[in-house]
Amino acid sequence: MTQSIAVTFDVRPPERAAIADAAGDGVRVVYLNDLDDAGRQDALRNASALLARDTGKDLRPGEADQIRSAVLIQFVTAGIDFVKLNALPPNIPIASNGGAYAEPMAEHALAMALAAAKRLLPEHAALARGAFNQHTRNRMLAGKTCGILGFGGIGVATARLMRAIGMRIHAVNRRGLSEEPTDWIGPVSGLDTLLAMADVLVICTPLTPATQGWIGERELQLMKPDAILVNLARGEIIQEDALFAHLQAHPAFTACIDAWWVEPIRHGSFRTDYPFLSLPNVLGSPHNSASVPGMTAAALRRATTNVRRALAGEAPHYVLGVDERMG
Repeated sequence: MTQSIAVTFDVRPPERAAIADAAGDGVRVVYLNDLDDAGRQDALRNASALLARDTGKDLRPGEADQIRSAVLIQFVTAGIDFVKLNALPPNIPIASNGGAYAEPMAEHALAMALAAAKRLLPEHAALARGAFNQHTRNRMLAGKTCGILGFGGIGVATARLMRAIGMRIHAVNRRGLSEEPTDWIGPVSGLDTLLAMADVLVICTPLTPATQGWIGERELQLMKPDAILVNLARGEIIQEDALFAHLQAHPAFTACIDAWWVEPIRHGSFRTDYPFLSLPNVLGSPHNSASVPGMTAAALRRATTNVRRALAGEAPHYVLGVDERMG
């Protein structure tokens, strides 16, 4: 029997080619939005796997109940905390696309950390005011410690770039071990050790009930007073009020924020409850660390490759645990 992948969202022709190539021979790719109502229901009933973006929006009322034969529901993004996962069949494994945009996000982390260490934005602003602070010291990152909270695809890609400029790599993940070389790695219980050692802390762990509000006043106080914090993951992992207060009290501490607490895609607008962008020790970007040409096709290819693993009877990567099936 021919295996099939039902794609729940619109995909442009160039990206369809990437999906077809990754799916390989013998696997039929069906796009729900190309079908009428009866065709959509038939495709969902017979799908061997689903490739999805946001099933809460992509599927019509009652369609989730038609998913009966799938061995995997594969999402195309790494972060899926915004998806109503409890509306999907509980017996079907769900996988995120961990590391989907790892390479550009790692570059973004490095760029933000370097900009903070080299004081690029404050000195640019000073020049605009006519001040030429040639003897104001900046910092080198070589020889310092990069702490990575969440050592999956993004964390590993970040570690490789940070190691290339001479940083030591310390990391925390669930297992407390990794095939990727590190100078130190520990389980979640080692978070305090990681925070205390990090000159640069990069947050790239998924948002789950366990990680929401993970970094608060106590955790920030454990960090070095001149540390650089880079958040590529989700704003909600850090307590917003605690971070703002810490930045005000520690002017040498820098927060590089790519992931915000309220963002347009997940919440319909951009908003902060505190004026972060008025602080000189904040560097912000509009959660665009993955927005580079060609990465949509690359992410679709990675997601489809994971589907192929499941269709071949192998264990797919990045399957969500019970505690991660939020929403």
